[in-house]
Amino acid sequence: MARIPHVINGEKIDAAESYGPVFNPATGEQQHEVALASTERTNEAIAAAKAALPMWRKTSLTKRADVFFTLRQLLKQRTPELSAIVTSEHGKVLSDAAGEIARGLENVEFAAGLMHLLKGERAEQVSTGVDVHSVKQPVGVVGAITPFNFPVMVPLWMVASAIACGNTVVLKPSERDPSASVFIADLFREAGLPDGVLNVVHGDKTAVDAILDSPDVKAVSFVGSTPIARSIYQRASENGKRVQALGGAKNHMMVLPDADINMAADAAVSAAYGSAGERCMAVSVVVAVGGVADRLVPAIEERIAKLVIGDGTDPASEMGPLITAEARERVASYVAGAEAEGGTVVVDGREQQFTENGYFIGVSLIDNVKPESKVYQDEIFGPVLAIVRVDTYEEGMELINSHQYGNGTAIFTRDGGVARQFEFEVEAGMVGVNVPIPVPVGSFSFGGWKNSLFGDSHIYGPESVHFYTRSKVVTSRWPDPATSKVDLGFPGNE
Repeated sequence: MARIPHVINGEKIDAAESYGPVFNPATGEQQHEVALASTERTNEAIAAAKAALPMWRKTSLTKRADVFFTLRQLLKQRTPELSAIVTSEHGKVLSDAAGEIARGLENVEFAAGLMHLLKGERAEQVSTGVDVHSVKQPVGVVGAITPFNFPVMVPLWMVASAIACGNTVVLKPSERDPSASVFIADLFREAGLPDGVLNVVHGDKTAVDAILDSPDVKAVSFVGSTPIARSIYQRASENGKRVQALGGAKNHMMVLPDADINMAADAAVSAAYGSAGERCMAVSVVVAVGGVADRLVPAIEERIAKLVIGDGTDPASEMGPLITAEARERVASYVAGAEAEGGTVVVDGREQQFTENGYFIGVSLIDNVKPESKVYQDEIFGPVLAIVRVDTYEEGMELINSHQYGNGTAIFTRDGGVARQFEFEVEAGMVGVNVPIPVPVGSFSFGGWKNSLFGDSHIYGPESVHFYTRSKVVTSRWPDPATSKVDLGFPGNE
């Protein structure tokens, strides 16, 4: 069985004390095994990154930019190959995999503008003969810990900006779908990135803890669940590191009575069930204002009936399996308990039958969900959409703002004034107006509020430059050439 190796200082290393299985979620069969890093192996990767740091920091900005321009072309050329890797280990359909790569490319393109992004500031003659300027310098070795649900996009969220800013990186991807990170490392090397600048180690908590505890790692970026994000933030910050830890979500989509029902129904289906709901920006709750649910719920149900679920390699499939059998059982448990909590199961995904042996489940639609129920409160991370009915906009706003998560939210309406009010009042980091998944483009930054983010920096975009650099301010004074006793070739100097 093929082994997925670590990448340390440009070398592939598949020797390990232990190995983990990598399954094809569409078949339920193990297809690879991945080397799991010990503390010693992780420290080896950190040491390689530390050794490569002085040289990479000295590398000119134009040469750094060349790496990203070349990487962009390689990613575009190799998208079909990389999409197939993602689908085989994650399960998402090929079109979703290609879309993930395209969104990751935005961050590569942003990083290619590093010549502009890393400019400092200058003030001349702040006092007589005194000038002040600032520079942005890399923080050092960066740890990047990424989740299973976007094995290309999220690593590129972190790695692209970190490397562009002159840092070196130890990337620890999810051990459930690790091959994409090795592929990315290979493309970086082909693009001209020197060995040791990007290292990849696979593993579990042992590898993560080694990154969090190492004195040579100066910053840590993480995306995952809220309990783990909180734990990583606390441990890494206690060890004196910069930390950005993005946690969970329960994204709401408010639909007003004046909304275009077809647009809203299409958006709800694609945002709730795309990529099997395994997205931190998936719409989990529709907040239906007034009587709009009476028209919206049947429209969503009608679209669900046409949704094609199957192997992600099948062009006809619109949704693939969940990542593991355990994930499928967890999602099913929420549907099973929904009626006891007062909800109405309109579509029960557990009832759909599949001929494949993979981790498939149908999509579920639950109406009349109560705010105190687990279906509403918890991040399910699967294809379950809850409908909460409220009488007024104000009641809906109170519902959204009182939730522990504040990642993304959206409103569907034809009323520009209400949309502006929603944008002003809602407590979330990313807001969509008639856009169900408002993931910012690469030139902005991604991040939520409340328990969706630990740390003060959002990920990628302008805030990533701030996170991956330290500012240094230089105040200088030089002798006046007109009064200097040293002959500098100026008239009057003797």
